[in-house]
Amino acid sequence: MSETEPTVVILTALPSEYEAVRAHIPEAEELEHDEGTRVEWGRLPDTPWHVAIAELGPGALNAAVLTERIVNWLHPDVLLFVGVAGSLKKNDIKIGDVVVGTKVYSIHGGKQTSNGFEVRPEAWHSSHRLEQAARFALRGKVHLKPIAVGDVVLADAKSEIAEHLRTHYNDAAAIEMEGSGVVHAAHLSSGLDALVIRGISDYADAGKARADAKGSQPRAADAAAAAAVAILRKHRPTKASRGGTPAPAASDDSQEGPLRPATYGGDHLDFRGSTFNAPFTAKSVNHRRDDTA
Repeated sequence: MSETEPTVVILTALPSEYEAVRAHIPEAEELEHDEGTRVEWGRLPDTPWHVAIAELGPGALNAAVLTERIVNWLHPDVLLFVGVAGSLKKNDIKIGDVVVGTKVYSIHGGKQTSNGFEVRPEAWHSSHRLEQAARFALRGKVHLKPIAVGDVVLADAKSEIAEHLRTHYNDAAAIEMEGSGVVHAAHLSSGLDALVIRGISDYADAGKARADAKGSQPRAADAAAAAAVAILRKHRPTKASRGGTPAPAASDDSQEGPLRPATYGGDHLDFRGSTFNAPFTAKSVNHRRDDTA
């Protein structure tokens, strides 16, 4: 893996989400972090992107910790979270549709008082670059709307939490469990473009189990993965890559700077243009002796 390859990390929570993304990467190798976290790494065909795919498991806290670990490990240019969600707008956003998050809410923050629960919203806006790529690549094919995130599987549209969403997060189009952890980790990593992409697998109501039994989750995951690929085909790497500084091109002697190894062999340090006001000691490993200049 080269430090200069433009890199996308695509995170998922569930096996069906992972497999939907993996289907777009013909060949991949497995990489393992020192702490045991694993990804598969391969090239997205007909794009400049190299993609690392990870399956994190459910939950925003787990997602936040593992996202930060993977970002610090692979230094990606782009971070995508791809998976399934429940629709909060049954009349407008149907099973099989895709919601691209313009912002992500964490829905549980607040203060309980004698007057009731006072909401203290937390929200993260998506990358402008990636949102624009989504608008142009998928115009009329996806919904660009806010996404709500909570540590809850919502399967009752008449529940207290459902009413909480309607009252305090009325513009949210979908609900899921991990996106806030991912985008918060991206926010802490300066300059990282991040986006949450969710296929709709149910209506967050009592019909969720029936929809799941009919295979709605794999179909929704496939739709989200296809949207992610379309966005990456539109989005181009920026000039300033997060993946590391490109290796310098070979140069002749006139281009070498102070303390820079020359292009010819042997133990050599080029001091042209440098001034030393004290003895300089260099150790030659091959000859096992100290030379003083």
